Amino acid sequence: MAARNDMTRLDTLLTALDRGLRSVTGVVKADRPNPAGDREAPLNDTERRHAAGLMRVNHCGEICAQALYEGQSLTARRAETRDSLAAASRQEEDHLAWCRERLGELDGRPSVLDPAFYIASYALGAVTGLLGDRVSLGFIEATEDQVRQHLDRHIDKLPEADERSRAILAEMRADEVRHGEDAARAGGLPFPEMVKGAMGLASRLMTETTYRI
Repeated sequence: MAARNDMTRLDTLLTALDRGLRSVTGVVKADRPNPAGDREAPLNDTERRHAAGLMRVNHCGEICAQALYEGQSLTARRAETRDSLAAASRQEEDHLAWCRERLGELDGRPSVLDPAFYIASYALGAVTGLLGDRVSLGFIEATEDQVRQHLDRHIDKLPEADERSRAILAEMRADEVRHGEDAARAGGLPFPEMVKGAMGLASRLMTETTYRI
């Protein structure tokens, strides 16, 4: 039994490595159609650079989401929790692919910090999972609440004409809200407001650094 569990952990770790490489190199493909559809987004150079900066931040956020879910899956104790994390992670892959595609349309590039943020987020996810499934699920709920607030701000900050980016972020927001609600219903422990505040500070740090680099 121990050997089989060890092999399962090894398989999970190798899968995480593969997904990490695919995430940061941009080969992740979306299962769902891009919500931007055939919308138009006539932007001047200043608006395009600003939109690209915002979408670079969101792309990095989705890199972090992939890593968090992978880390949590590695140390999750129940199969039900791992299945829930895997389902959410698949939708986050759509977000990652959409953001990457939009970055290309805006002549933008991913952040050079993506690999570092992936590693840090994976470690954080693994540690959170070690604290127990209810803590891990609570962390998802708290994180998704932070992401919802972040997306609300970015939707407001986008150039008025950038309906393509706005449609992508709106679809992402709906998914993130659902992921948080699912985690809470699955028994996630509510996080104190002080902890959520610290998470918000970390999120703003990521935002400030990846907007430009």
